Amino acid sequence: MLPVVAAILADSFFGDIPVILASTFIYLLGISLLTLIAFSDYLRPRPCEPGSILCQSPSDLQLGILYVVLALVTTGTAGTRVALASAGANQYEKPKDQGTFFNCYFLMVNTGAIISATEIVYTQDNASWKLGFGLCAAANLISFVLFISGKRLYKHNKPMVEIQHMGSPFTSLVRVSRFYSEKKGCYLIQKRRLLPPWARTKEQEFCCSALQELQTEGESGDTTNNKWRLCSVQEVEDFKAVLRLLPLWLSIIFVSIPIAVQSRLMVLQALVTDRVFSPHFKVSAGSIQVIAIIFSCIFIIMNNWLFYPMYHKLTNKVMTPLQKIGMGHVFTILSMAISAVVESKRLKTVQNEHLMSVLWLFPPFVILGISEAFQLPAHIELFYGEFPESLRNKATSLTSLVIGITF
Repeated sequence: MLPVVAAILADSFFGDIPVILASTFIYLLGISLLTLIAFSDYLRPRPCEPGSILCQSPSDLQLGILYVVLALVTTGTAGTRVALASAGANQYEKPKDQGTFFNCYFLMVNTGAIISATEIVYTQDNASWKLGFGLCAAANLISFVLFISGKRLYKHNKPMVEIQHMGSPFTSLVRVSRFYSEKKGCYLIQKRRLLPPWARTKEQEFCCSALQELQTEGESGDTTNNKWRLCSVQEVEDFKAVLRLLPLWLSIIFVSIPIAVQSRLMVLQALVTDRVFSPHFKVSAGSIQVIAIIFSCIFIIMNNWLFYPMYHKLTNKVMTPLQKIGMGHVFTILSMAISAVVESKRLKTVQNEHLMSVLWLFPPFVILGISEAFQLPAHIELFYGEFPESLRNKATSLTSLVIGITF
């Protein structure tokens, strides 16, 4: 839920850039403390004696510091992931450019995941944890400095609490839903005037019918003390936009569950396969997921600079985010089907007392990576484009919320 909290803070009170700066600093502080723990013998228990199963337990102080550090890292990650996507898209006006940015955003996120799952893990296993955490802290410090250096060049969005006299956009949604649930009705105010019934659309009428006792107050302009009993046309439209996307968001959760299950299952499958490629090289079962990330990066590049332009050239139409999500769902189903075939073969090899080669797991992971290349950028692109402008950060936080629920 931390991404949602960060989105509310960015949309309602502080704006994207301040939230990114604060979140990046919090994350940098957390990773720096992790590095300090790796370097300091006082902040961690003594290592176990060679050949002994009795190890010293960490003290309450050491556990407390570790939990605080993990909380800092988690909080910083939540704020950065959510606000950075919206802030980057806000720099562009055209939806096509915003879609390209989301592709580049996920490309960079996946590239970082590949580096962390390979180079950093290899450094920690073969060199030292100190060097591994130190490299992470140095990378975050460089990114923090680079972001600050370009702060004056960014397009800053104002938090809606400074624009709307009725308060934050989140409060507006709560207010409209309260009116609708209690069937009290609300004012349709346009330019501080009561919108007459003949000017309302059927969609507006479904949740806004003015009360007789409030009409007198609205016509007299005395709305100062009744902000919880008044809502504007724009607030109603924003509420409807959110309602329209909720079924799609729920469907994305159900479709994303197989992706999470498949990723975990194939790691377990890799544990009982032949992972030896040479006498000096054996694939780690946990690193097998990097295959999906690599092919996700490859197809994000191919989609943005080859497939999508080719589709536009052949059909004279731009592929919509819903079409991209649909393509991703097709590849998800195909990946699950291939995984079932591979698991059937693995069970037969186990019965014959032979180990199946780990290469059999590559095709499902490749198709899974293709699925993510279509879906993940399209999710944010769709929510960002369909949500009201005042709720852009909440739109991008929905993808993080899906990942948190399914994984």
